[in-house]
Amino acid sequence: MTEHFKMDAPATDRRLDDMAQGLVGAPLDRPEGPLKVSGTATYADEWQVDGLAHGVLVRAPGNSGRVVLANRNAVARMDGVLAVIDDDRLLRNPAQGTANEAPIQGPHHAAYMGQLIAVVVAESFEQARHAAQSLEVTLEGGTLMPVDPTTAAVEPQESKNLDQGDLDAAMETAAHSVDAIYTTPSHSSTPMEPHASIATWEGDDLTLRGSYQMLKYNRNELADALGIHPDRVRILSPYVGGGFGSKLGLAPEAVAASIAAKQVGRPVSVALQRPQVFEATMRRSETSQRVRLAADAEGRLTGLGHDALVSNLPGETFAEPILQASHFLYAGANRRMSMDLARVHRLCAGSVRAPGEAVGVTALENAMDELAHEIGIDPVELRRRNIPEKDPESGKDYSSRRFREALDSGAEAFGWADRPGVKERREGEWLIGYGMASAARVNVLMESQARVTLLPDGRARVETDMTDIGTGTYAILGQIAGEMLGLPRDAVDVVLGDTALPPASGSGGSWGASSSGTSVYVACQAIRRQLAERLGGEEADLTLKDGSATFDNQTRPLAEILDGDEIVKLAHLQPGDTSDAVRQATFGAYFAEVAVHAASGETRVRRMHGSFAAGRILNAKTARSQCLGGMTFGIGMALTEELAFDPRDGHVANHNLAEYHIAVNADVPQLTVELLEERDDWANPMQAKGIGELGICGAAAAITNAIFNATGVRVRDYPATLDKVIAGM
Repeated sequence: MTEHFKMDAPATDRRLDDMAQGLVGAPLDRPEGPLKVSGTATYADEWQVDGLAHGVLVRAPGNSGRVVLANRNAVARMDGVLAVIDDDRLLRNPAQGTANEAPIQGPHHAAYMGQLIAVVVAESFEQARHAAQSLEVTLEGGTLMPVDPTTAAVEPQESKNLDQGDLDAAMETAAHSVDAIYTTPSHSSTPMEPHASIATWEGDDLTLRGSYQMLKYNRNELADALGIHPDRVRILSPYVGGGFGSKLGLAPEAVAASIAAKQVGRPVSVALQRPQVFEATMRRSETSQRVRLAADAEGRLTGLGHDALVSNLPGETFAEPILQASHFLYAGANRRMSMDLARVHRLCAGSVRAPGEAVGVTALENAMDELAHEIGIDPVELRRRNIPEKDPESGKDYSSRRFREALDSGAEAFGWADRPGVKERREGEWLIGYGMASAARVNVLMESQARVTLLPDGRARVETDMTDIGTGTYAILGQIAGEMLGLPRDAVDVVLGDTALPPASGSGGSWGASSSGTSVYVACQAIRRQLAERLGGEEADLTLKDGSATFDNQTRPLAEILDGDEIVKLAHLQPGDTSDAVRQATFGAYFAEVAVHAASGETRVRRMHGSFAAGRILNAKTARSQCLGGMTFGIGMALTEELAFDPRDGHVANHNLAEYHIAVNADVPQLTVELLEERDDWANPMQAKGIGELGICGAAAAITNAIFNATGVRVRDYPATLDKVIAGM
């Protein structure tokens, strides 16, 4: 029998506060860690499958025209080649996250340069690669299509627009104001593990070993692409070597492997080569953002405007949700926001870590720093003065918000009181500056299911198709079950990443731990009730710890109470009224110190601190790791990361990790993270909120604001490479 739970009211009982095992919140190691560091965790393209053939995908040489494989027959006769496939079911680009249906299909007409339009299958990878490289691809009847978002056709996203009060009047009468344009380039997720799939057919049933984040959606997307029922598809993804959004939706290699395996009658592996990961997965859209701030003489906002231009392929509905946090982070009665979507023939834009806030909060926080300087007020104090009592647009209450505490605690931990004036501190050839920025990210609860079994020997097993993309899902779900059932962490087995298991929320949107964790919590709560019934008492009076139950002053081992039975509970979580009744979000603050070379403009981040509030922290170690990763993302975004497109045809000019510069060890100083104590009763019964993406939402702005403090140079065009800094100096 399924335990149904809908989040229709705040969970004020806070049951996890009363548990005895002491697992939830503890900084425990990941149980799968030894497997990963020893190379024994099996990733998508590492499965040893008998009779495995290899496929290599072929790219389009332009962004328009009918695809012609000029020497197809000759390539098909090459040594070891089994098939040359350009089936019209191949994907034009990946599916968007939670699409739940196939994205646009059909490789016969190119839409962007680098589009994957065919797959060559051979006995060995080397033979397949050689044959793919030998295939001559031409485009007939096409002309160069627009690739520049500043000149392409624009579609206003009117459903995203807001016009409240009179912003123009607020700007005209403001004692202080800012009106500036900030631009950010496209970014690539660049997961360590390339996208890869192994497809195996048994009759009409398909098993795909893939690298994916959201399996219940991915199965439906794959079935839809192939024209078969989802019950015929099983996806296995127990370990994912990073995704950052690029593995949310079904990608071209999965469909190519599936079609090829069916055609050649044996398992087929297709893995994207690193340049193909850059060229044909998901990019974060470049942005152009106009931010307007109007303030009175005391620095209180009277107006806030945020207008954005983003881009995507024709036919795609996703538009980088830049405005998400601008709606609720700061006060200001007069508000105007708008979003335009340019249609360009570049690779598909989609979710990259913290879509929206990663770039939107960054621009807003740059503008707030400019306003603080204009007024002559401390940047932290400016933000304090503009924390609204309620959501400034809807009037809703905040579910929980320790924003002010994050600002204050972070400032104290960093030593913000010692911040120098602009261009005031110098150490030899290095100019030293401090900068700060706020962090904010929407919080979401998603439908999720999990099955928990309390076994006759007193151990427990958690089963769900939830994935672990390096975020610590194996650890966290085991901690929740262990806490609720009174078991040591090593007495709980967690099984993930298989669509044969109950469908979870999937890993994305910072909703994974709270959503899948709540379904585990609800299942365990039902097991506790059944144990209490066996003991003749109420669940609330039951204490479970170290594999034993204490009730009515008696302690008995769980195995004895079970008496050879097992208790199995399937829980089904659904979001409810609490999702709309209040404003749910996570908050934080960043503080950074940079050194800028006076002669070259080179910037080095010397230290960085983040203070974050994200409800109950489920595992202090994995949560801290997520924040460190987000701040590292922020350093790359501020100083080095830029997906460069050729302005003529839109191809990615730096499609490798040698020229797409992510932050590496030499770029990242000692980072410190503080996790503030918080409970959010409106979020879920565990009072936990998402944290995986919060760490990047505004991080880059703290660094560029520090560059201004060091040099007096405002870099409004990201990244802040030395040529832009030195030009201002």
